Amino acid sequence: MARRTAAPPPEDFEEHIVDIDVGDEMRTSFLEYAYSVIYSRALPDARDGLKPVQRRILYAMHDMGLRPDRGHVKSSRVVGEVMGRFHPHGDGAIYDALVRMSQSFSMRLPTVDGHGNFGSPDDPPAAMRYTEARMAPAAVAMTGSIDEDTVDFRPNYDGREQEPSVLPAAIPHLVVNGAAGIAVGMATNIAPHNLVEVVQALRHLVKTPGADLDALMRFVPGPDLPTGGKIIGLDGVRDAYESGRGSFKMRATTRIESVTARRKGIVVTELPYGVGTERVIAAIKKLVQTKKLQGIADVKDLTDREQGLRLVIEVKNGFHPEAILEQLFRSTPLEESFGINAVALVDGQPRTLGLKEMLEVFLGHRFDVVRRRSTYRRGKAHDRLHLVEGLLTAILDIDEVIALIRSSDNAEQARERLTTVFDLSEVQATYILDMPLRRLTRFSTLELDQEAAELRATIEALDEVLGDDTKLRAVVSQELADVAKTYGTPRRTVLLESSGQTATASTPLEVADDPCYVFLSSSGLLARTTSLEAPGEREGRVRHDVVVSAVATTARGEIGVVTSAGRVVKLPVLDLPTLPSTASHPHLQGGAPVGEFVTLDGERVLALTGFDPGSPGLALGTRQGVVKRVNPEFLAARDDWEVIGLKDGDEVVGAVELRTGEEELCFVTSDAQLLHFAASGVRPQGRAGGGIAGIKLGPKARVVSFGAVDPEGAVLVSVSGASSALPGTEAGSVKVTPFSEYPAKGRATGGVRCHRFLRGEDTLVLAAVVPSPPAAAADSGAPVDLPEPVERRDGSGVPASQPVVAVSGPVSALLPPAVPGDVAG
Repeated sequence: MARRTAAPPPEDFEEHIVDIDVGDEMRTSFLEYAYSVIYSRALPDARDGLKPVQRRILYAMHDMGLRPDRGHVKSSRVVGEVMGRFHPHGDGAIYDALVRMSQSFSMRLPTVDGHGNFGSPDDPPAAMRYTEARMAPAAVAMTGSIDEDTVDFRPNYDGREQEPSVLPAAIPHLVVNGAAGIAVGMATNIAPHNLVEVVQALRHLVKTPGADLDALMRFVPGPDLPTGGKIIGLDGVRDAYESGRGSFKMRATTRIESVTARRKGIVVTELPYGVGTERVIAAIKKLVQTKKLQGIADVKDLTDREQGLRLVIEVKNGFHPEAILEQLFRSTPLEESFGINAVALVDGQPRTLGLKEMLEVFLGHRFDVVRRRSTYRRGKAHDRLHLVEGLLTAILDIDEVIALIRSSDNAEQARERLTTVFDLSEVQATYILDMPLRRLTRFSTLELDQEAAELRATIEALDEVLGDDTKLRAVVSQELADVAKTYGTPRRTVLLESSGQTATASTPLEVADDPCYVFLSSSGLLARTTSLEAPGEREGRVRHDVVVSAVATTARGEIGVVTSAGRVVKLPVLDLPTLPSTASHPHLQGGAPVGEFVTLDGERVLALTGFDPGSPGLALGTRQGVVKRVNPEFLAARDDWEVIGLKDGDEVVGAVELRTGEEELCFVTSDAQLLHFAASGVRPQGRAGGGIAGIKLGPKARVVSFGAVDPEGAVLVSVSGASSALPGTEAGSVKVTPFSEYPAKGRATGGVRCHRFLRGEDTLVLAAVVPSPPAAAADSGAPVDLPEPVERRDGSGVPASQPVVAVSGPVSALLPPAVPGDVAG
């Protein structure tokens, strides 16, 4: 084999050897790499909350026209478009970002609508050639008005195209969806939040720029994770909101059920953020195999599309499920920590931001976007008005304009003659010359005058927005409200100030036995608080449903839940979520459904009751008109028992814990009859008693309401409707009447007329006698305005704005006069 020899250098070749210090070269190269990772890869911009790859994906999909009302396209097509035009990195990184933006368990508000297998917390997605994608509705709000000079554009990596440096972002993406990324020398980890709560805080900040953190936390009490679950310990959340750094514990949502006829189990319905079922199962199996955990018989993953996540952990007989659950929280991913490190780019520099700083940066961006959009639209309107004024001038003498154009030698001469004869600008003259004659003659002076008036009004409105900061803030605030209304969803994560663990022999109680109150809302949410103030009784009422029952107790005490089947189920107060005591008007958005604590078999929860031996007892009324007063001896040493013997087809429609024993018991029937009599006239019975006759019912009538009330200051709220209408679909007629208008009658009589039906109405769908002032709520939780009281007891109602599902009075009226301990509020 012939040996190759290097060709000699040319004669004019001069050798130059550059002496470079290795340390300087390494330092310079590493800094360039670090800057590239920080600014172009790992950290989001605080304005739109997006990393560069996410921003480029949304802009590319917007440019491709992949709107939510159009069909999906292959994900590989989107990835190729992004990689070829804007993001010169590997397709794997782009596809991973696209997948995460579509996962409902990763993003609180997904911005990509994926079609196909986009993975799970345990499994990776299918390849990009198999999946399809398009913009989600929320992505439209992120890119809206981007073509109206609202943001700056910059050259892409090769200088051939332009890409936005930031999106207009009508949604506070950074706070709502959070962010996670690891750069060089720094990292970011921001928890997701509820859009409605964040918008409420933003609007409050628009109205009150000097608001402090406590005021903002009234609206944003804590993160709202996509997978639900519970957050335990709000001190770390406040630290994160204040300084940008903090941590909190996430806990799975669990309940103890009878999984078989003889065996109980722990059912997991929600897992901590970022935790999958396979990871939990693997951790449990490892603990069982190493004999670090005993008492578990089996673990089954029964998750499906119909009922969602359902992980069943069967417990062996002889073991307490509560004690095993505590060990699982300590030793498995059923409880995990989330560390907040809110680092984002502000003016191109990485900064650690608190909650207020993140909201202020977003608001500043929105003010700039609305200001630039208004300037752009005003310019467009000015240009169009200029052309319309030229058309009006030409149409007034259209024959002369046509003759002038025909007699001109060329377009340039025609343009000059038009500007001279009719005093038009060059732009107006060019527009008239470029317009086909058939369009020029078709214009109507009236139509052009109307368009000119509309354009002047538009310019005037835009000038007000640009010239008045108050107007600008009002526009931004209203647009935020529209975003919350369009894309907002209810809170998924329950916030707990403490662990809320069930007390067992192996787990000593750590929560002090302080006095507290337990609330039950009309939609079945349970919560406890140290504040007596009812949800919504101060100004600044938030969206919620009314409180229908309240009981005074202690944190270590127990309460009873009364159901329509005549059962009382004991609940430890410690298990209930705690509402923030620092809020000036606590609400039940942080409450938990009563179904998490009580197994309901086709029955409804009616009321709460305490276990005070000195209480006058519990009064119950049934659908068939039976009344019963239960002695305090019903406080059995069991967790679940019956307090009334019901006949076939009967059910309890109302239950109330008597305060003094001197109240009036009141029945209201479906045929609009009302009967009230003294509670002292009802002889107390034991738990097995079936009650006595309360009200005499007419043919086909039934009891729709039963309660106990102090006649002084009480009112009757009655809602009439058609019996043939589906429940909740008819608003009906509402009437409010002073309770004093109805005379007392003897027990077991028919009572007096309380409501006159209008045409098409034949039944009372809802009635309640409550202390004044009454409050009503719809099925959605929104408040419903009630009419003013009328002095006519058998009058008809007035149409309601929407169907009413619950009525209640002030919460203080639901509680006995003597409460345990000294409760704040």
